[in-house]
Amino acid sequence: MAEGEEELPRDAKIVKSLLKSMGVDDYEPRVINQFLELWYRYVVDVLTDAQVYSEHASKPAIDCDDIKLAIQSKVNFSFSQPPAREVLLELARNRNKIPLPKSITGLGIPLPPERDTLICPNYQLAIPKKKRTAQAMEETEEDEEGGDPSQPSQEGRTDLPQHAPQRVSFPIGAKRLR
Repeated sequence: MAEGEEELPRDAKIVKSLLKSMGVDDYEPRVINQFLELWYRYVVDVLTDAQVYSEHASKPAIDCDDIKLAIQSKVNFSFSQPPAREVLLELARNRNKIPLPKSITGLGIPLPPERDTLICPNYQLAIPKKKRTAQAMEETEEDEEGGDPSQPSQEGRTDLPQHAPQRVSFPIGAKRLR
């Protein structure tokens, strides 16, 4: 035996021999402790359930039937069995009867629409309008009264105050021009 193996508890030696019998030679030492913890927790759960079954049956002590029932209930509720092969084959046949849709895109990988990608705009900015001061209002009135023909008319101006805030959205990712 190796040096560290003599001081191991009996249960740890059992776990180590199980690992060795399964062909696992390289593992960290804490793996044994993790298996022992799992093993102890499982045994405690099974014995607790067996005790409940024994008390329900008004038995003075736990017997083999109580333990078998506890293990069977653990297996039924902890592990699920896959469906039978015949059932899976029938489901596959039914699914495969429906043909795949024809691809309408050209060459290359078909991509989802831009609205379904991460590069589409996902927020909006509300840009508040600046409040105009009395001095700015007077200057605007003077410009309108002056009627300088070299100045463009006020009809084309877009900086006039509006009642609703302007919303601006733009994509996060950069788009390439083609």
